[in-house]
Amino acid sequence: MELVYTYLSVEKNRSMYIRLFPEPSRISKDQPPLARFVLRVTTSSSNRRPFVSPIHERVLRTSDDFSCPIDFSIQGRFIIDVEFLDLKICPLNGGDGSSIWPGDETMQYLATQSTLKCLSRMLEEAIHADVTIYTADGTLKAHKAILSASSPVFQSMFQHDLKEKESSTVNIEDMTSDSCTALLSYLYGTISQEAFWRHRLALLGAANKYDIVDLKDACEESLLEDINSGNVLERLQEAWLYQLDKLKKGCLMYLLDFGKIYDVREEMNTFFRQADRELVVEMFQELLAVWKPA
Repeated sequence: MELVYTYLSVEKNRSMYIRLFPEPSRISKDQPPLARFVLRVTTSSSNRRPFVSPIHERVLRTSDDFSCPIDFSIQGRFIIDVEFLDLKICPLNGGDGSSIWPGDETMQYLATQSTLKCLSRMLEEAIHADVTIYTADGTLKAHKAILSASSPVFQSMFQHDLKEKESSTVNIEDMTSDSCTALLSYLYGTISQEAFWRHRLALLGAANKYDIVDLKDACEESLLEDINSGNVLERLQEAWLYQLDKLKKGCLMYLLDFGKIYDVREEMNTFFRQADRELVVEMFQELLAVWKPA
């Protein structure tokens, strides 16, 4: 970002005027600053109250854009303060200007990014890690505070006199190290889209087991996005197992409303033998609702 210097001039004839204007340049002409400011004038006399202007908001291109008369006489030395409440740069193509100072949203974003970097280091470098996780094929290090804040199940483990609290270990032997790493990355806020996509079925099981509601919702939304003939029956089973109503309705709509049930006729026999009876009954009820005899 190029700098635009702002100048202040004082003119005194019968009255005193204060002018505020930018340094003449290409950028001040093409992208003039939009300033919001207050002027204060104080004198060496202790008996006089300082002059305080109303809040001004001006686009400053030239020395003629802002001139403020001072309506009281000044004798001796005086000080002029300009307090900028905001300073925006107008874009070349018009529209609203953008502030040169970070606002609340920017500061929150920067603070969030900094926190995520710290959490990432804590996980990757096991900084002050105080719990060991045993997976199906290895061990991982984590922090009780992060796990507890993310899951009421983990919180209960470490609050009560259970073996997890005494031994500072957690057995997650139904997940591989890679899948459990993806789970921890989610809890620490550092998971990538690729890792989430690759491990979402394992993450769904973990989210259900450890009552991580936001992760469970994210998995359900993701599984809804790519239903096809090759996975719809598996997705339907997952939806029934984990009580995912949106995913279940999406699978039934794909099979029945879109007529894709004919694409999986060979797989249906195996599905009916293995599926929960209530799910099979619900499927037949949905089928009867959409079936229209010729």
